[in-house]
Amino acid sequence: MGSKDRILRLKEDTRANILDAALKIAKQEGWQSLSMRKIADAIEYTAPIIYEYFANKEAILLELTKKGFSILTCQIQNARDQHLLPARQLEAMWFAYWDFAFAEKELYQVMFGIEVNCCELARILPESEGPADLICDVIVALMAPTVPTEEDLCTKYYTFWSVIHGLISINIVRRGRSDEVNQEVLKIAIGGIIRSIAA
Repeated sequence: MGSKDRILRLKEDTRANILDAALKIAKQEGWQSLSMRKIADAIEYTAPIIYEYFANKEAILLELTKKGFSILTCQIQNARDQHLLPARQLEAMWFAYWDFAFAEKELYQVMFGIEVNCCELARILPESEGPADLICDVIVALMAPTVPTEEDLCTKYYTFWSVIHGLISINIVRRGRSDEVNQEVLKIAIGGIIRSIAA
């Protein structure tokens, strides 16, 4: 490996270490505790080194938001690919969404601003469209042979999202019920929306 390759790899590793440290701090202490100084201390660098990679904390949150949407998109796609029928695909996709929200709680929080100020730029990230695009494609398949208008498709997607995201948010802020109750509510809600779409 040449010296240029080694330097590039070292930079990529340092950047990844900064992001990993930020996420670890958020998991241990919450997003409110995250600071450039804490990240620097965690990876044993000085704060000015961190600023060479990220202009500010907001830039770190944006990068973690991108990462979260990429992971979520992959998991939703994998869930979809395990089923042939659109109704089963939608159910599996929304359960994958739910699972992601709790397996990657801190990423979900920063992606959607739950107990943390999310990055306003996250709304324009191309990565943020991945989960919705996959789900909307299956909603269109479920509605076939009818071709929904853009407005109708948007309404159906947001009906799903508002219910699932609402239930996730309630649980993240510790106002939810037991896992069994949550799973039952989730199954009833997803099933009801699927039936209304397919009708």
